[in-house]
Amino acid sequence: MHDPASDIASRLVHHDYIPPAGFQAPQTPVYKASTVIFPNVAAMRSREWKDKSGYTYGLHGTPTTFILEERLCALEGGLQCLLVPSGLAAIANVALALLKPGDELLIPDNVYGPSKDLIHGELRRFGIGHAVYDPLDPADLAARITPATRLVWLEAAGSVTMEFPDLCEQVRICRARGVTTALDNTWGAGLAFAPFDLLGDGSLGVDICAHALTKYPSGGGDVLMGSIVTRDEALHMKLKLTHMRLGLGVGANDAEAVLRSLPSIALRYRAHDEAARRLALWLQQQPAIAQVLHPALPESPGHGHWKALCGAAYGGAGGAAGLFSVLVDARYSQAQVDAFCDGLRLFKLGYSWGGPMSLVVPYDLARMRGRPTAHLQPGTLVRFSIGLEAVDDLQRDLQQAMERAFTA
Repeated sequence: MHDPASDIASRLVHHDYIPPAGFQAPQTPVYKASTVIFPNVAAMRSREWKDKSGYTYGLHGTPTTFILEERLCALEGGLQCLLVPSGLAAIANVALALLKPGDELLIPDNVYGPSKDLIHGELRRFGIGHAVYDPLDPADLAARITPATRLVWLEAAGSVTMEFPDLCEQVRICRARGVTTALDNTWGAGLAFAPFDLLGDGSLGVDICAHALTKYPSGGGDVLMGSIVTRDEALHMKLKLTHMRLGLGVGANDAEAVLRSLPSIALRYRAHDEAARRLALWLQQQPAIAQVLHPALPESPGHGHWKALCGAAYGGAGGAAGLFSVLVDARYSQAQVDAFCDGLRLFKLGYSWGGPMSLVVPYDLARMRGRPTAHLQPGTLVRFSIGLEAVDDLQRDLQQAMERAFTA
């Protein structure tokens, strides 16, 4: 019988060598595939993509992505995980899976900014309503839940202004009303507190954790990825079917990069945290700074809630990430604040956080908040993400920039 692969071009495509099994190394192998090969038609027809019992197509998972999903479940205490191209994609996947025309979702006033853009854009066009609640007032959240409310977004700590809510009470309120809760857990990273076991006895937890793996799980400032972790199989399947229909997937090399970084996440998170606290305490003493917003500082809004939920981490020191904001005293103009940011040498101007390089971003707070902010001092807000540089060097950089920008 004629060999169907007699030509070298065919033999290079269909070479039958298979390396021996049993190879092990510290890092997870990278499996890249769109097409997955089946041994026969029966396998092609019977293989199930929904339960990870086999492989069907690259979008539905490879050994590399399955391993990353399971390790992220271990990090956050979940049972199921989906990988998506970014943190915002995780937020969108949740909304599109769980909401239909006529439904309503609730968001805190300090929610991640692009979430508001998603709500005012796509979700509004789809006939999905929303309301905004005060993240520091559980009673306000309770009052805004209506029969149409299907989803409540939670943030701990809040975006940019760093208020820490009474997360346990928020979840209790939603659970009592039968409303699904989704937590943006990027700040906590699965390390500051246990999102699916808030009290430590298994009695209280959120329903969904959305996580921007772009931040601490990646740790390098070079990967865009998100995850959606759950503990309820039926809820996971709703999210997964939408995930499939949207064609969401992640690159194998990006999955590898996160897998390489995960073993060091606890060490990095604590290093970022300790450096941020030192600088936040120092900035509290600077005359140009009206207020420092850092959940671990007693003066920061919601500090008591942070201490109750996160205070046991790291041997009682508490977990608080490497992110904080300051309000520059109102006597300084926006131009002076901009000059301060431009004058920093080690801090770079850039969005995101959780990487090795310290970052700074000035924000227009008046355009970001729709509710009263009496807990915030007047002034111009600047957010810092503390990297892995030496703290003394960062402090000197802040000092020189303030001396140049905030002179009388």
